Amino acid sequence: MDEELKAHYGQLLGLASPWSVKDVELDLGAKRITIEVEYSARHPAVCPIDGCAGACPIKDHRPVRRWRHLDTMQFETEVRCRIPRSECPSHGVKSIAVPWAAPRSQFTLLFERFAIEVLLGARSIRKAQEILGISWDQAQRIQEMAVERGLMQRTLEEVEHVGMDEKSFGRGQSYISIMTDIDQARVLDVTEGRDQPAAKRLWSALPVEQRGRIRGVAIDMWEPYMAAARESAPQAGIVHDKFHVAKYLSKAVDNVRRKEHQKLKGQGSEVLTGTRYVWLTSPENWSEAQQETFAELKWEGLKVGRAWAIKEAFGRFWIYRYGAAARSFFKRWYYWATHSQLQPIIDTAKTLRRHLSGLLSYLRHRITNAVTEGLNSKIQTLKSNARGFRNFEHYRVSILFHCGKLRLYP
Repeated sequence: MDEELKAHYGQLLGLASPWSVKDVELDLGAKRITIEVEYSARHPAVCPIDGCAGACPIKDHRPVRRWRHLDTMQFETEVRCRIPRSECPSHGVKSIAVPWAAPRSQFTLLFERFAIEVLLGARSIRKAQEILGISWDQAQRIQEMAVERGLMQRTLEEVEHVGMDEKSFGRGQSYISIMTDIDQARVLDVTEGRDQPAAKRLWSALPVEQRGRIRGVAIDMWEPYMAAARESAPQAGIVHDKFHVAKYLSKAVDNVRRKEHQKLKGQGSEVLTGTRYVWLTSPENWSEAQQETFAELKWEGLKVGRAWAIKEAFGRFWIYRYGAAARSFFKRWYYWATHSQLQPIIDTAKTLRRHLSGLLSYLRHRITNAVTEGLNSKIQTLKSNARGFRNFEHYRVSILFHCGKLRLYP
């Protein structure tokens, strides 16, 4: 074989003594190039155990292993080698490390890095595997190894504010729980379920000493999440943010609208037909048509109009800087809401009063789950592109791969 060709492929693989290219095979029919690499028998082996790296005699060689490499032009390319095994006095017989691939990987480092780029850019693993020319299982394994590597290298010392939320998974009442780093807009971990044990598993993603440095937790008024937060990070402020409160109030307004709409339809009036999003959309986001609809309805003396006004008025709560002033406002608002004779509004107002400490905690920490909601939207896109996930671990890996801001590359 031409020595220049061997040297050429050796340079492409980044090989240095005692590694070298022994042979290059070209299979035109299969459109495949095979690069055979060898380790010089004259050179002692190196123990692969971290902290050792001592020179050892070569005991024997493992059977031939193959690694998929980046294509050469239109030809699929693989590396082939019989890896030497070192005989270390301290650690026994071990396969030595190879410079072109990570342990247990079926791919070279360069191919793995390229595959990660494709996986990040592709809409799904299935689309990535088509581009890469590998199996679905191989693409999934590359993604899993990237996440494992990223989690091992991840630093958590700067995490001070976290968010917790739920998301549906599969069919029926199946949920996952997600913990996010609010300040760095990344997912910290994902677990099955939305009960207290599930929430505690999320907290275990943070080292004990780091949990003691958490200042605030943005969560819904879901008792299992709150109980886990109080147990795992008792010093942290539990914050019920305005996004979740807005959901509660909007749901109450919609319930008022539905009941009133049914009653009016029974009387032959269609005045509320097609107005749902007028009451649920923030006024600054109204279209011109919605503005006109509201202008026509505001003089009708509708119950949903009163419910909407109560909902919108609560928005002032978030602008206060001092607890005493916010409490005074809430007291007035609560009186108005509970005397509105609108049962959904009354029930929601009572729920907010039970969690007033969490609402007031926002004035100190000024954190919301807006980051978590944004990540949830990205996760929903991943789920839609994959046409759903039947395996939770695959779902978790995909979320951490795309939303964890991990150092994925080998």
